[in-house]
Amino acid sequence: MNGLLLAVSWLTVLPFPAREVDARACRQAITLAPVVGALLGVFGAVLLWGLSALGAPGLLAGLLTVAALALVTRGMHVDGLADTVDGLGCYGPPERALSVMRDGGAGPFAVVALIIVVGVQAVALAELAASGRWLTVVLACAVSRAAFVFCCRRGLPSARPEGMGSLVAGTQPWWLVACWWGVLLLGGAFALPGSWWLGPISVLLAGAFLLVFTAHVRRRFGGITGDVLGAAAELTTTLVLAVSVLN
Repeated sequence: MNGLLLAVSWLTVLPFPAREVDARACRQAITLAPVVGALLGVFGAVLLWGLSALGAPGLLAGLLTVAALALVTRGMHVDGLADTVDGLGCYGPPERALSVMRDGGAGPFAVVALIIVVGVQAVALAELAASGRWLTVVLACAVSRAAFVFCCRRGLPSARPEGMGSLVAGTQPWWLVACWWGVLLLGGAFALPGSWWLGPISVLLAGAFLLVFTAHVRRRFGGITGDVLGAAAELTTTLVLAVSVLN
């Protein structure tokens, strides 16, 4: 229960503080992150439906839904994406890249990445609203938080000796990673009525992307950080939403 409270308070703005924040609670919070992601997806789907029912244009509804999801997660994942992209785009050794990520400013790489990610998500949400595929929003958010489990799998170290990354890196056994992604593959078949194959394909592509992404950040940074987790969440959300509207 302590791990679930930490997952909710860490990944949302809801005031449910954990009784104790230690390595065990952090490990449990990562394990339960997809559950919180699914709840965020339900919130996003209901908001998108409500805006559409009120007559909001599709793109406006999509943009407002993206903004609301950023607000209820304190913008952590968007910030993580910006910092990670700037770190990957700079020259120099891993120490230099990690220093750039800690700086907190948004460089040109971050600005371009944020524009593309927010734009793609908003357009995809508009298309999903037009076709009434609300469950796809839930799938995308669940997959994005399952990216935490994937990035924190055994064998992938932390890039720093301190911070959230050091507490959660390497804590998730492979069997647990496989279980979560198997559940999402199955759930993906029900997320897009009429095009059932697109859901599982989007989940598989998200997993393949994370394999490449985590291998690259390990070479570039030496391992994962909290920012890397945020970037993984935003990029997998974008990928699942984009693939889901291809038909």
